[in-house]
Amino acid sequence: MRGNMNAKPIRVADWMTEGVLAVETYDSIGIARELMAKHRINQLPVLENDAIVGIVTDRDLRDAYPTSMAIGDTKKIDEFAARHSVEEVMSHDVFTVTPATPLHAAVALLRHHRIGALPVVEGKELVGIITRSDILDFVLGGGFLTPPPAPRQTATALKRGLKRPRGRRS
Repeated sequence: MRGNMNAKPIRVADWMTEGVLAVETYDSIGIARELMAKHRINQLPVLENDAIVGIVTDRDLRDAYPTSMAIGDTKKIDEFAARHSVEEVMSHDVFTVTPATPLHAAVALLRHHRIGALPVVEGKELVGIITRSDILDFVLGGGFLTPPPAPRQTATALKRGLKRPRGRRS
């Protein structure tokens, strides 16, 4: 395929996950942790007035929590998680890509910055996320130029502040 000048470039839109879950800056770290655990994801874009302002990862949350030995019991750990907001632990300087970004450029960003995900934005609207897992699916699928047969989605929005899934654009 390298020599085929007519080959359509593979875009982020072809492999991103749509219907991405997100949290608001004021949500507690407990809410973020629950969403990540329930949906088996490692990062959540953070929104403020529907614009992306950061990203929070499972590592950010782990680092924020005191050890159970320091607190002593589960009830106090839950109280701690309820008192602290996502804004306190999130990364504010988030790298983003657009649906039209070539997939190889997104992979280069992930690799160079040693990060696990890139929120996908169109204008200021969060429309998806491309993760290392999405890239691995592409590679394991043989690196085919055709997108997967159906839109890739996480879960439907379950609480206020979560973006609703969007249909795949052609």
